[in-house]
Amino acid sequence: MRTLVLGGARSGKSCFAEELVGDASCVYVATARPYSGEFDADFAERIRHHVQRRPARWVTEDARDVTEVLSSLRGRTEPLTVLVDDLGTWVTHLIDRRGGWAGPRGQLAGAFDALLEAIAALPSCVDLIVVSPEVGMGIIPEHHAGRLFRDEIGTLNQQVAGVCERVELVVAGQALSLKR
Repeated sequence: MRTLVLGGARSGKSCFAEELVGDASCVYVATARPYSGEFDADFAERIRHHVQRRPARWVTEDARDVTEVLSSLRGRTEPLTVLVDDLGTWVTHLIDRRGGWAGPRGQLAGAFDALLEAIAALPSCVDLIVVSPEVGMGIIPEHHAGRLFRDEIGTLNQQVAGVCERVELVVAGQALSLKR
């Protein structure tokens, strides 16, 4: 099953997604990548908390791109759960790497298409859980970079929801099923 877990900042979306894994074997795809070579202290602390919550038996994949990880599973025949946390940091890294914060909307369409293709091609023995921020319920950002991120992640969330069998929205630690 392919599941998308949406939520705002500090909504509990990552904890909820981790609970969905249960006792299964899990590959945890951590998408945060430092832009300038290292994370600031606050972000490093956030990552440390995420790492501490993960069971030792989970395999963390934090070097390869999420699309590459998912594409590598195409021929898999053994059951596996993959948890991707999260698409927001993935989109941020893509924009950072391409130097496109002043660029146009839609500049990540090719990367989004490749990710959607990798998700759609996963064998049925792979359970996928994808975490992503829901940022469309807030104010309209004043700066182009904020609007660009909001629009890009909103587009990607719609596309990923379209290929997932299950979509959950987490607010204040409570999940609301949007699609089953």
